[in-house]
Amino acid sequence: MAMNEADRRARPIEWVGRTEMAYDQVSYNLVKRIAATLGQKAPKPGEALPDLWHWAFFQEPFEAAGLGSDGHPARGGFLPPADKRNRMWAGGRLAFFHPLIVGEDAFRTSTILSVEEKEGRSGQLLFVTVEHEYTQRGRLALREEHDIVYREQGKASPGPKAQGLPAAQWRREILPTTTLLFRYSAVTFNGHRIHYDQDYARQEEGYPALVVHGPLIATFMLGEFQAQHPSATVQTMCYRAARPLFAPEPFTVAGSVSGNGQAQVWAGNADSVAMEAELTFALEADPA
Repeated sequence: MAMNEADRRARPIEWVGRTEMAYDQVSYNLVKRIAATLGQKAPKPGEALPDLWHWAFFQEPFEAAGLGSDGHPARGGFLPPADKRNRMWAGGRLAFFHPLIVGEDAFRTSTILSVEEKEGRSGQLLFVTVEHEYTQRGRLALREEHDIVYREQGKASPGPKAQGLPAAQWRREILPTTTLLFRYSAVTFNGHRIHYDQDYARQEEGYPALVVHGPLIATFMLGEFQAQHPSATVQTMCYRAARPLFAPEPFTVAGSVSGNGQAQVWAGNADSVAMEAELTFALEADPA
């Protein structure tokens, strides 16, 4: 397939190594809104921000004129241009060093690590991996590699065939209501229309219904592991999205500990696993 001019500009030689820096305050007001959205207790100023809640921060507030037709910021700024492509949250890897503290300033430095064209079930795919380093109090708090995929426009890939769900040591059912999707879009300042505009999701991106946010699924997966293991400190998380989940169909988050400070967590429904992750963790020592 011939590359168009936008795709030529997206070659690694042009985009790999680009960096940008963002500043934010881990605002208690926004933390309260995230907590209300997720049904959790909000940490107070001076306390630790729960893992993965950082995705609600460091969002650049582009004006409407700077948005593309999908609701995302128009491409070709920091991220490479991907004309006539639809964006997907594909997965990532995180290393947790220190929790971000609510009410304090923090910084994020982002670097494009790779840009690669591949062939997939739904056609040509452009894979972009971005590294984010989050610092606060002069130290590295979190390092993240985020995988973004841009697929050709048209009918979305249905994903793997039904395979059932694996056995688990714990599980929780999540009901992704349209209100939940709207509120998560709001607290993360995510304008992607597949999460709140059903006509757009169906007619423009080929999905059967509203799409549940990838980061929201990952947050529920990790949060349930931590609820089941309150003495565990998560050190790393490596996750991968296999297929979308849709609102308002319930889905399950579940997992198992395999020993030696490792656990497998996943999310899915009656069809199959939609997202899976591997965790490493340390347990707090019992007081003497």
